[in-house]
Amino acid sequence: MAATVSRLRRRIEPGETPAGSGGPSGNVTIAYRRIPGKSPGVVFLTGYRSSMEGAKALALEAYCRAAGRAYVRFDYQGHGETGGDFESCTLSTWIGDALAIIDGATDGPQILVGSSMGGWIMVRVALARAERVAGLVGIATAADFTETLMWDAFDTEWRMKILSGTPWRGPSAEGDSETVVTRALIEDGRRHLVLKHRVAIAQPVRLLHGTADSAVPWQLSQQLLEQLDCDDATLTLVKGGGHRMSKPHELGHIVRAVDELVRQAESSASRAASPSR
Repeated sequence: MAATVSRLRRRIEPGETPAGSGGPSGNVTIAYRRIPGKSPGVVFLTGYRSSMEGAKALALEAYCRAAGRAYVRFDYQGHGETGGDFESCTLSTWIGDALAIIDGATDGPQILVGSSMGGWIMVRVALARAERVAGLVGIATAADFTETLMWDAFDTEWRMKILSGTPWRGPSAEGDSETVVTRALIEDGRRHLVLKHRVAIAQPVRLLHGTADSAVPWQLSQQLLEQLDCDDATLTLVKGGGHRMSKPHELGHIVRAVDELVRQAESSASRAASPSR
């Protein structure tokens, strides 16, 4: 049985452009699906131009349903059922959406699972809500992609065009959507970079990346691993895996990584609840 679509009202912060159904009230609504269950819950953060109806989001929902575990998947502004003007969005927009979901649609500790851009957003959310996060699973994490995969790839002519207000448009590396690069996206992305400095994450981190990923090189996950100031972080390379990581055996890797962190969180909670000897 599919989870019912719910909508969460999110306040637009000063200076932020509402890309969804914003109006005079200064609010937008974020579409999400939630199933109730035990803690820790699991939250799935999609990638650039993706939606909460993808294979990874649905596989994790099936896992959580079978385990009686709370689960939330959602669409950022400009994506899927949330809708809105995609081109007016930036990383700050989507990070704000993810924080609103954590604050308003979940309870207790959460395992964050981020795919591609969602892996970058996952790290920023963990830094902003450390007390709510029990673990992180990054899938083909596209950390700093606005800089490393967009801006650094442009020649001088296109950089000048973007800075003058002309967006760059082209097919995605997977060929299934359009990539749009605006000046706002590039400049805002620089506020959230995580590969240029140490990132203090107290929670366990599991990164997975396919060696045949044509959209996001696996070396970006390696760089993120090296930058994490974390006592329990690993990177698993899946031989021949592509960017989507949605084949049955690839989904198995993802579910097992999530289940490992769920069990760790449950064990930690049990120890904390036990009377000291």
